[in-house]
Amino acid sequence: MMSNSNLEFLKKEDWWAVYIGIGLVLVALILYKMGLSINFIAVSPPKWESFSEVIDYFAGNGLKYVYLYLLFLVLFSISIKFMGFEITEFVKGFSILYLITIVVMVLGSSKVSEKYNLEPPLLALLLGLIVSNFFKLPKWLDTSFRTEFYIKTGIVLLGATLPFTLILKAGPIALFQATVISVLTWLTIFYTATRLFGLEKTFGATLGAGGSICGVSASIAVGGAVNAKKEHVSLSIALVTFFAVIMIFVLPFASKALGLPAGQAGAWIGSSEFADAAGLAAASTIGDEMAIKAFTLVKVIGRDIWIGIWCLILSLVAATKWEKRSHEASVSLKEIWVRFPKFVVGFFLATIIISLVDANLSAQTSKEILTPLVIKPIKTLRTWVFTFCFLSIGFTTRVRELLTFSWRPLGAFLIGVIVNVILGYTFSVKIFGDYWNKL
Repeated sequence: MMSNSNLEFLKKEDWWAVYIGIGLVLVALILYKMGLSINFIAVSPPKWESFSEVIDYFAGNGLKYVYLYLLFLVLFSISIKFMGFEITEFVKGFSILYLITIVVMVLGSSKVSEKYNLEPPLLALLLGLIVSNFFKLPKWLDTSFRTEFYIKTGIVLLGATLPFTLILKAGPIALFQATVISVLTWLTIFYTATRLFGLEKTFGATLGAGGSICGVSASIAVGGAVNAKKEHVSLSIALVTFFAVIMIFVLPFASKALGLPAGQAGAWIGSSEFADAAGLAAASTIGDEMAIKAFTLVKVIGRDIWIGIWCLILSLVAATKWEKRSHEASVSLKEIWVRFPKFVVGFFLATIIISLVDANLSAQTSKEILTPLVIKPIKTLRTWVFTFCFLSIGFTTRVRELLTFSWRPLGAFLIGVIVNVILGYTFSVKIFGDYWNKL
């Protein structure tokens, strides 16, 4: 029989995000070596003014969308089955999600949407929020709204579009900026929650993690590490989700109002958003690939990779200081790997694979062959997966359910949000502004 540690490789969505993302990258490279490309399924609607253009386009390319649907359906269904979810429910739900994604991408490709900066991610989020808050959706649809799974898969694919040289160049800056901001934000929320509002230390630690590291995942992971009450973890998740959705609209609007370059805006969002999915939605609405790159460097490389360390340190503090249980202080270093976001491994692996291939090509070959045959179609597949994610955020966010938190944790978290946003702006624009502008 397989041990639980072996089963982790088949049951965890982090690993399946790696398998699917790296698998698509390798298939794209194999076809490239054969003189072929995945372009025949990596499709997306072109810009249009008249709806007759849309009809003509799908009349000639509709079958490609069927192929793409089947590809995603097979890949995600296999992973969903191994993760223990109901496959029939997923197939039905994902089919609906895919059709809605097509509609969103078509609407987002119109000249009207371009004029008013209504990018597909923003349209997807707005549509999902409207539907989920005004209509009651069938419970079985929840199986297909795999927000975290889609965003992790998309981030792995994102790795294939970022040169490893850029990560080596920008990584130290991103790591320093994100680490300083995360530590200061966590301390702000923790001490505000415990000393100003009199909340339990384990609750303060959980709130601080949600607002400073990686949102919902951090709330769950740190909440478990410090033995926080279940209701405190749930409350932290609600606060993270509530403010993350607000920031999707606030940060891009503020960035554009201030006239920030895309790199600075992306770095600010990466420093100040709590969740990967929400942050990526915000960065995408900037409408520039540079914003997505800067966001990814700060959020994924600078913040997400620390979750295991945070859990280890806080579990030690909780056991030896807060709960006075010194005999439980010997926390295994394996905890770092257990808590580590595995999709980050896939992100680095994807960028290394593509960079190694690119290193053996001339600049002209890379630009004229590798980019259109491999990198561009991977970007297109990434856009689809991200849109699945943004729709899922909207469909699973019910404002009334998020407004049930009490004023004390709300006050502590709000103060942390304000500090986080100010610090993010200061580092991204005032301190490292020139660097992010020239990324």
